[in-house]
Amino acid sequence: MIPYGHQSISEADVDEVVRVLHSNFLTQGPMVEAFEQAVAEYCGVKHAVAVANGTAALHLACLAAGLGPGDDLWTSPNTFLASANCARYCGASVDFVDIDPDTFNMAVPALAAKLEAAEKTGRLPKIVEPVHFAGLPCDMEPIKRLADRYGFLVLEDASHALGATYHGTGIGSCAFSDMTVLSFHPVKIITTGEGGMILTNRDDLYEKVQLLRTHGMTRDPAKMRRPSEGPWYYEQVALGYNYRITDIQAALGISQLGRVEDFVARRNALARGYDGLLADLPVRAQASRPELRSAFHLYVVRVQLECLSRSRRKVFEDLRAAGVGVQVHYIPVHLQPYYRDLGFSPGDFPEAEAYYGEALSLPLFYELGDSDLERVVSILRRALC
Repeated sequence: MIPYGHQSISEADVDEVVRVLHSNFLTQGPMVEAFEQAVAEYCGVKHAVAVANGTAALHLACLAAGLGPGDDLWTSPNTFLASANCARYCGASVDFVDIDPDTFNMAVPALAAKLEAAEKTGRLPKIVEPVHFAGLPCDMEPIKRLADRYGFLVLEDASHALGATYHGTGIGSCAFSDMTVLSFHPVKIITTGEGGMILTNRDDLYEKVQLLRTHGMTRDPAKMRRPSEGPWYYEQVALGYNYRITDIQAALGISQLGRVEDFVARRNALARGYDGLLADLPVRAQASRPELRSAFHLYVVRVQLECLSRSRRKVFEDLRAAGVGVQVHYIPVHLQPYYRDLGFSPGDFPEAEAYYGEALSLPLFYELGDSDLERVVSILRRALC
């Protein structure tokens, strides 16, 4: 079976992890801070806070922004559940902005229209969370202009997009946002096993995220409410969480980060290979523009079902039976039972629903060989006939 995604672990990665296992620190030690500094430098951002996973990163980002009951977060329906769930953890409401049928990302015209309508009802979002789906950057500059006009905070969900660029600026720089979140799950661009990170240029948000990551606990006398009783003294000044990452994971992350440009270059080369091999088939890939570089976490196609005599499910099952581990990303979040119980219904976001009915994620990962690529397309060709 060729999986749709897979980590690439080198001997150097293993050596770095083993080195930490022989050190004095396994959990919160010097490697965590070193990893944060390395990612911040790579992305060109002031602050980075590493946490247990991407979901924790989204949760802490929302808490740091002050999201709570009575507030709204808007995101894309074409995303993993965590992009919406993070708001619900804070007691806030969630709404969605439909996607562009070509980029599969949040449609800026749909966002603008929804904001205009929301202003009239007095229910503007506190946070808008664009998702860089499959590693392709959303159109962030007009989103930032809308944020300046309507007063919402921009939180980029870049779980798929480390190494991507927007008009030459690295995703994660927060050039057009208040915060950016990364994920280091094994199928993502780099991995720490599990892990995530919050990036920001704002000192106030950085300090809040740092505090909330570790139980709301501080050893900083300037943040304490009572005089210190000694070198052991700490205070809990907020309700925080145990969302820490370990030195073991951070060591793997630092080693992986040294290969990120190679990872992204190979993913782009594989995507170009797919583009050529699929040109005569009834599928269409995610549209991009020359000023964008996708990280290509995923290579997704929309199957043109009107040209076929079979269903997407049949194509999917034939591929799986032939050893090609295709996947579908994603079932629109608003169609999940939990969100239907909150009032969402089929038909609410028609572009996302139409996309879902046609989507297939083809295998794409660093160590996928050119012959594997050709095999995938050959089997897909047969499955479509």
